[in-house]
Amino acid sequence: METRLLRMFCAVAETGSLAPAAARLHLTPSALSHGLKSLETELGCRLFDRAGKKMLLNQAGEQLLGRIRPALAALEEAAESVKRLGKWGQVRLRVAAAASICQHLLPAVIRELKKSLDRLELQVESGDTTEVMEMVRARKVELALGIAPESHAGLEVRPLFRDELMLVFAPSHPWAAGGPISSDDLRKQPLILYQRSSATARLFDGFFEDLKVVPSTIMEIGNIEAIKELVRLNLGVSVLAPWAVHKELARGSLKMRPLGSKPLRRNWVVLSLAGHRLTLTEESFCKLCRQQTAAMRLDRKDVPPLKG
Repeated sequence: METRLLRMFCAVAETGSLAPAAARLHLTPSALSHGLKSLETELGCRLFDRAGKKMLLNQAGEQLLGRIRPALAALEEAAESVKRLGKWGQVRLRVAAAASICQHLLPAVIRELKKSLDRLELQVESGDTTEVMEMVRARKVELALGIAPESHAGLEVRPLFRDELMLVFAPSHPWAAGGPISSDDLRKQPLILYQRSSATARLFDGFFEDLKVVPSTIMEIGNIEAIKELVRLNLGVSVLAPWAVHKELARGSLKMRPLGSKPLRRNWVVLSLAGHRLTLTEESFCKLCRQQTAAMRLDRKDVPPLKG
């Protein structure tokens, strides 16, 4: 059935007469009458009972109206959505990122982006690197910000920034004195780490394997803010990037030291489907991300020295 004929049928059913329905659809009454006859012929039954100029739905007409109204409404909604996207200045940006990126990087980026795109339709999802990669593959988002994966089949990878993971501890912790940290110290110290399934945890595990160190106690916490609070209470130490604790470092409520002479670094990237051509909005988003990360504390050079 043609949607054109179904819209004619709905207009007559709602108005109860040919003339007002024709006016609504910008048609002549004769054209509308001809369309209804075509629909009735196609269905093999009458849909209205005629009472003078009145058009009253019969049982078949009532059943048809109930079935097609939701479908036509959905079509109208889809058409309006596409029209909005086609209007000048109406753009969509769908991004997935690690929770820490959502908190520390995206707010400033989005604020700058909306200055030039006030009608931006924005969708932000959070998850670890594996999760955001799957969001891209499932076409739930166009861009994902995460740690560079070992395998990225079907995805294109664009470099974003590089940071260093460092030890984080309370100011009252013995390590704040600045003395040497031995492998035995690391082994005995309770660690408060982000979820063990994350890409960062895998990097950390590899780093400790190289040192032949097996931590005695590991607490797994799925929230960076909670980790920082537990560390501040001196319940253990953690391993985080300087940009994730820059406010605490500035206030002196947390301290940082390198893991060792050899830095443990992460490469952050922007992921998209292979072959996906970035829109102007997506290009602007990536550019703003790089500009914002240039001002972030990323490694030991950005961390204030410990005072003994």
